[in-house]
Amino acid sequence: MTLQFSLASAAPETVETPCIVVGVYENGLLTSAAARVDSAAGGAIKRQVESGDINGKAGSTTLLFAPEGVKAKRVLVVGLGTQKTFDGARFQKINLEATRAVARLPIDSAVSFLADVDVPGRDSAWRTRTAALAADHATYRYTATLKPRDKSQPELGSLAFAGDDNAQVGIEQATAIAEGVRFARDLANLPPNICNPAYIADQAVKFAEGHDSVSCQVLDHEEMARLGFGSLLAVGRGSTNKPKLVVLEYKGGAADEKPYAFVGKGITFDTGGISLKPGPGMEEMKFDMGGAAGVLGAFVSAVKMGLKLNLVCVVPAVENMPDGDAYRPSDVLTSLAGITIEVLNTDAEGRLILCDALTYTAQTFQPKSMIDAATLTGACVIALGKHASGLMSKHDDLAEELLSAGENTLDRAWRLPLWDDYQAQLDSGFADVANIGGKNAGAITAGCFLSRFTEGQRWAHLDIAGTAWDEGRKGLATGRPVPLLAQWLIDRSAQ
Repeated sequence: MTLQFSLASAAPETVETPCIVVGVYENGLLTSAAARVDSAAGGAIKRQVESGDINGKAGSTTLLFAPEGVKAKRVLVVGLGTQKTFDGARFQKINLEATRAVARLPIDSAVSFLADVDVPGRDSAWRTRTAALAADHATYRYTATLKPRDKSQPELGSLAFAGDDNAQVGIEQATAIAEGVRFARDLANLPPNICNPAYIADQAVKFAEGHDSVSCQVLDHEEMARLGFGSLLAVGRGSTNKPKLVVLEYKGGAADEKPYAFVGKGITFDTGGISLKPGPGMEEMKFDMGGAAGVLGAFVSAVKMGLKLNLVCVVPAVENMPDGDAYRPSDVLTSLAGITIEVLNTDAEGRLILCDALTYTAQTFQPKSMIDAATLTGACVIALGKHASGLMSKHDDLAEELLSAGENTLDRAWRLPLWDDYQAQLDSGFADVANIGGKNAGAITAGCFLSRFTEGQRWAHLDIAGTAWDEGRKGLATGRPVPLLAQWLIDRSAQ
């Protein structure tokens, strides 16, 4: 079920709903909404604070059922932590925990007054959007390959937020971005026997058919062979699921205006090829198309917001498998750009499909700016962990735009250097460039490799290997970097 968002205008003590959500700081200070509820309920919240049952710890929750004097059937009191150090990240956390608590209740709707909590430097539109996106993340459920859930119990389907007129902007943006995030998460969570290159292409075509401003073209392996996609096609040679190049176009701006462009790594399953990965953890390699899912989700969000710009989304969708026809270490490939590549490791395949996709995007669309997103290197996970995506660009202004968008949405990135000093690690005696640069600075040399195919372009690379999914057998796709890219596009459309 997709969570629906709206604005609520009634006072907290008078709103008729199965549950209202209010906040209390760690020192026992009640927010204005909590104070109004407490007053109407004859001090019910303060008594719980004084007894220690409500401690105000960030993310803690306490449920009051049917307090007298309040129209809501339940009041969920959420701990906000210390007021002095309250910030955007804490705001996001409390909204996540609050929604998780509400979603466990046998109710189908609720009203939250947490978006009224003051966050230094953030307006009501930001607070409402962030609260709504946190709620959507908390209520996401993967269901595609599970037996149907028990429908006898109500399920949270709508959430209203108290806010002013400016908060409506936040609601509208959150609705569109949440749809993009869910699109990305649904796609990435699917098993690889379902989500193969043809499936991604079908989903893109289906989306385009439902929107007049969107068109879709899909190149098959024969068309790509005629055009010279030698690097991309080599990666897919070992699989019976043939590669596809998915090209989505959104016309939201002037007809003659150059588009912005997203390119996303779409390895629908990565065995490592002949350079076979270890067995433990290989099941997570269904997420190796997280970059493709992310740029497609951001594209969906832009269309749903109706942004006044033109946008291209290019996804090379390929499966990397070993068989008798698979490409090998020491093969030399000729890319679409005419640059030859010595394959030193077939498990460094993402850059081999991206280089041809980036070349095609630059040559075909001459974009204003081009951003690729890819679950590219384990080295980036070692460097930055699961919290920040790696950002690389030779264009300082573009890097700052993306960093700012990440800070705004809390979908943060951290810039890594892309200095020419690292390029020597990619030297080859048998081709123009090798596909790996050794164990040192692996994330950076991967970015350096891609930079050779983006000369003359305003380009940035996002390595989302650490941020695209949560680890473990039950780990799900996160939908990142949809919020970051969506915000970047919002900022561009406002110029």
